[in-house]
Amino acid sequence: MPSAICISASPSISTFAPSWSSSPIPICTMNGIEHPGNGRTAYHFQPAKHWQNDPNGPMYHNGLYHFFYQYNPHGPTWDVGKLSWGHSVSGDLVNWAALDNALDPTDPFDANGCWSGSATILPGGRPAILYTGIDADKVQVQNVAFAKDPSDPLLREWEKPSCNPVIPYPADVTGNNFRDPTEAWRGRDGLWRVGVVAEVNGVGSLLVYRSADFLRWERNAAPMHASSRDVPVLECPDLFPVAAGPGATEGLETSAPSGAGVRHVLKLTDFAKEDHYMVGFYDDAADTFVPAEPERGDDPENWRRLDHGHLYASKSFYDARNKRRVLWAWVDETDGGGVARGWAGIQAFPRAMWLDADGKRLVQWPVEEIETLRRKRVGLQWATDVEAGGRKEIAGIVSSQADVEVVFEVPNLEDAETLDPEWLLDPKGLCAAKGASVHGGVGPFGLLVLASGDDLKEHTAVFFRVFKHDSKYKVLMCTDLTKSSTKAGAHKPSYGAFLDVDVEKDRFLSLRTLIDHTVVESFGDGGRTCMTARVYPEHAATGSSRLYVFNNGTGAVKVSKLEAWELATAAVNGRAGGSLAPVVQASDHKVAL
Repeated sequence: MPSAICISASPSISTFAPSWSSSPIPICTMNGIEHPGNGRTAYHFQPAKHWQNDPNGPMYHNGLYHFFYQYNPHGPTWDVGKLSWGHSVSGDLVNWAALDNALDPTDPFDANGCWSGSATILPGGRPAILYTGIDADKVQVQNVAFAKDPSDPLLREWEKPSCNPVIPYPADVTGNNFRDPTEAWRGRDGLWRVGVVAEVNGVGSLLVYRSADFLRWERNAAPMHASSRDVPVLECPDLFPVAAGPGATEGLETSAPSGAGVRHVLKLTDFAKEDHYMVGFYDDAADTFVPAEPERGDDPENWRRLDHGHLYASKSFYDARNKRRVLWAWVDETDGGGVARGWAGIQAFPRAMWLDADGKRLVQWPVEEIETLRRKRVGLQWATDVEAGGRKEIAGIVSSQADVEVVFEVPNLEDAETLDPEWLLDPKGLCAAKGASVHGGVGPFGLLVLASGDDLKEHTAVFFRVFKHDSKYKVLMCTDLTKSSTKAGAHKPSYGAFLDVDVEKDRFLSLRTLIDHTVVESFGDGGRTCMTARVYPEHAATGSSRLYVFNNGTGAVKVSKLEAWELATAAVNGRAGGSLAPVVQASDHKVAL
């Protein structure tokens, strides 16, 4: 495959041919490019078949990463059969080998399903799982399970003590909404804490329980958080510490106490909507959380969005191997095709996560291990302009599974459109009204990914648009799915967010996009704004996809940096040779199989 851009006959398309170079990338994983069939992804986590949803209990233990997840071993839907905890292991967060289910609904306290929860490594190194069981009467209760042999690096067997449920259903909880225990953390008094979301007398709340032995739990008198009655149901809570201060990117162990240089993040999921978070101050004496932005109120829907696209039920863990906090999140299907395919649901690619210098927002970035999949690279040797109404193809790589980083320079802001203040609270609606094909002043400019060809009959656009507002400028980031697929029934919305950047001062806007057949994950402004999207391009079943930079603004936009890598296919749960042997080779311990 040539490393230079192919010349197109279309007068509206120019090329980067004189400006590109190709350099070899060492092969670091066991597989090459293999095109997954049946709509599957190449390097995102998914089981070999059937349904998956929430990430549960990710952890690093004895040299291996463990990932548990809500799994239906009976079919590709959530509601047929009873949920189990699927279990896979990895040495590098990229290649995964499937093990037998960690938890199945086998006892009266989880007879109708083993629902979401978290894992905690106890003193002495024994992992424990706290999870929601749907008991024989279909009541939600909280149970515990322990690794039967903590010395087994694969943690293949788990035992449930007969004292379950360890936290029964409370009398003041309504609607049978009592679930999703957090990872437990230890206070300075030596007691364990765990958070469980509940509908308490019609109010979405986060209850805190304490325990000395991980078996007998007592509820605090007051909840850590209570929403208004407009939000009766919360799900999938997460509470974790982050280092605060300039340049602080290392993760902290979950029980790290509050104090100088430490903040906490409270993440809540508004039922069937999105994941939101708030940075604040946690007091382990009273188990209270004081938000850093109290003006945002008590309802999580007014907090900061974890991702402005489409993901849900996120769960983080502390990676002791690399001293970082890593985020997982479920990305479900949006085309109704799971039954026909025999599987449904993927996980977003794992992201490192830390507190931004402003002390109020999180930065997310794909874990660096993704670079082991990089193969062929095309890169820009010098800056080049994309003229008004133009697009330039990035050729020379398989762009349906790729990692693209681009930096745009905006030389002229005079043509920026004036922002109607009504759009300030609805960036998603603004992206829908002014999509990638709507010509503007400064923008839209960005990437066209998973494109069917020069006709652009199918394509997904990820782009920026600059507006004038109050004598300053606002930058809008969008992912436009309106032309992502010609498939009937596919959900094709637009996603949007305003960036907190001073484009007048800096003049540069950065974008990184991961492309993997049916998922597009984009990171704007160095990961301060993230958007995830599921897409279903029909052309991909019979042909190859194309990748472009484009500009539909009034003036030229300069591409000052661009690197694009073709990514290899990872070994994931049986695909591409996903056996245990190569997976554990990436571990930092010798593992006996």
